[in-house]
Amino acid sequence: ICRRNIDYIYHTQKRDLSHIEDVITYAAIDFMKMDYYAKRNLELTESIRLKSKKGTLLWLMDETKTPMGARRLKQWIDRPLIHKDKIEKRLDMVELFINNFIERDTLRGYLNQVYDIERLVGRVSYGNVNARDLIQLKHSISEIPNIKSLLDEMGEKTTKQFEALEPLEDLLQILENSLVEEPPISVKDGGIFKQGFSKQLDEYLEASKNGKDWLAQLQAKERERTGIKSLKISFNKVFGYFIEITRANLQGFEPTDFGYHRKQTLSNAERFITDELKEKEDIILGAEDKAIELEYQLFVRLREHIKTYTERLQKQAKIISELDCLQSFAEIAQKYNYVKPQFSDDKKLELENSRHPVVERVMDYNDYVPNDCTLDKDNFIYLITGPNMSGKSTYMRQIAIISIMAQMGAYVPCDSALLPIFDQIFTRIGAADDLVSGKSTFMVEMLEAQKALTYATENSLIIFDEIGRGTSTYDGLALAQAMIEYVAQTSHAKTLFSTHYHELTTLDQELSSLKNVHVAADEYQGELIFLHKVKDGAVDDSYGIQVAKLADLPEEVINRAQVILNAFEQTTTHNEDFNNINKPSLNSTTQKIQHSDGNSNDEELPSTDIQANEENNDKTQNTFEQTSFDLFESEEKTSALEEQIKNLNISNMTPIEALLKLSELQNQLR
Repeated sequence: ICRRNIDYIYHTQKRDLSHIEDVITYAAIDFMKMDYYAKRNLELTESIRLKSKKGTLLWLMDETKTPMGARRLKQWIDRPLIHKDKIEKRLDMVELFINNFIERDTLRGYLNQVYDIERLVGRVSYGNVNARDLIQLKHSISEIPNIKSLLDEMGEKTTKQFEALEPLEDLLQILENSLVEEPPISVKDGGIFKQGFSKQLDEYLEASKNGKDWLAQLQAKERERTGIKSLKISFNKVFGYFIEITRANLQGFEPTDFGYHRKQTLSNAERFITDELKEKEDIILGAEDKAIELEYQLFVRLREHIKTYTERLQKQAKIISELDCLQSFAEIAQKYNYVKPQFSDDKKLELENSRHPVVERVMDYNDYVPNDCTLDKDNFIYLITGPNMSGKSTYMRQIAIISIMAQMGAYVPCDSALLPIFDQIFTRIGAADDLVSGKSTFMVEMLEAQKALTYATENSLIIFDEIGRGTSTYDGLALAQAMIEYVAQTSHAKTLFSTHYHELTTLDQELSSLKNVHVAADEYQGELIFLHKVKDGAVDDSYGIQVAKLADLPEEVINRAQVILNAFEQTTTHNEDFNNINKPSLNSTTQKIQHSDGNSNDEELPSTDIQANEENNDKTQNTFEQTSFDLFESEEKTSALEEQIKNLNISNMTPIEALLKLSELQNQLR
């Protein structure tokens, strides 16, 4: 298939394709799998909000000095490794660069002089390269000997790692001997090659140069012969060379006496030509045209010769790009105080004082609150509760990003890091629909969850952020619990599950693999203070109204919400264990507010208020959801119609009487 595709490109583009490298086959299982949603939700190369590089992992880690290195870095972020020996090989090189600060700084200086060799090779093959591009290529390959010498000084490990780095001295010598340092942009304007590169070209240039010297001498001679000091010899492409005299100097001047032939008359000057000037013009212009034509032919030959170095140049570009990425990893590790990760054989994850690398750079480093995380084969599910804005999503994302960075071969933002090698990362974060495909927000949420539940293994990482919030409280809670139980019983994947369904926190009593943690927050004098610290245990309050206050919602809305919340809290009985719920039944459409003395208020809470509160799943789910799961056994009230039906003596009724009675009851119902 690849061969047919190449043939198609060749026959349609009609160009040389020698710059296209051989197809490299690789298996998807050789790299960590992340689908589009995972890469988007974790903001690896593109931010969700602005669709830009800033604020992404790529933005943070890009301390590369070459365009090739920047492209290679993006590729490494998209495809983290899963083979431990390859990961540790990169980590060892990063450690070496960190320990050799001076050499690394010198290397960055060398790399800064290297242009985009891959793109230059492509331009050579396409045939649209110019002389300035070749000068850039010359400067780039002239740095390779310096880089190789520096790596040799750093020790045997770097020498062996980059032994394929090859100083292309023969190509460098050709470029050095042929091209001037500052050639013109166009290859058809001449002035490209150095003197001595071509004997024939030098002869043409010498003839052209001598001819111009002769013109300067002729101009001086004619000024003296005619006595006109402003006389000058000029050139244009229409008339060639000519003698120009202004009208002010033509008074009393007879051109024929001096052998001048009028060529052109202007408003303020006259142009003349002589037989001697015409003869020299043919010599000069002929030499210039021949020189330009010869230079173009020589440049084409040079370009074709450089094309034979395509494979070797591409190989050097690849090595330089990898070297650039590794020094970039070392640069950010030292700049931001990252540590070398270790990898566990027993699938244990243990992070001490871990940080989100991007968030801590956007905010003040001293303001960021680091957190720990410990997951193993026996305890592999974190159920995370806490208020909105407390940092639950950031905490989950940082675990995933740290894992990706480690498997790229980079240092990670922790005090210490022990990690398993993940084969896949699945995420369900945020709310997004796909209207073009006809998928609602909840459907997209379920599709992402389906992939995680279906394809995750015990070596995978799953991040579920408030799963089930896109539907009704009962449905969402039921789905959330079912998903947790499914992961616990089947894949055993490392799972971070944040939720506002506080009923789920009782699952730790039945699932030994689940641990409750919460992101701490405190309320002080009516104000909510986020501590951003992950602690053991669960919380039963999401502080939704306090978060709404921080968003500056109208005070009337806040006060009304507090009244409704108090009403729910007062009517809430002790919650039953959710696992004993077979079929939740909704409370009646209106519920009377109970005072502390047990008397009921005549004012009823409208059903619309209750429904609105149940559906407000982002801000005030804590008490509303608990209220929803309080099952009330309300007293059965028998209606008058039911009493009539109950008292009927069907045995003593004729069919006609029964039909008449049924009609009567039907009319009452209407």
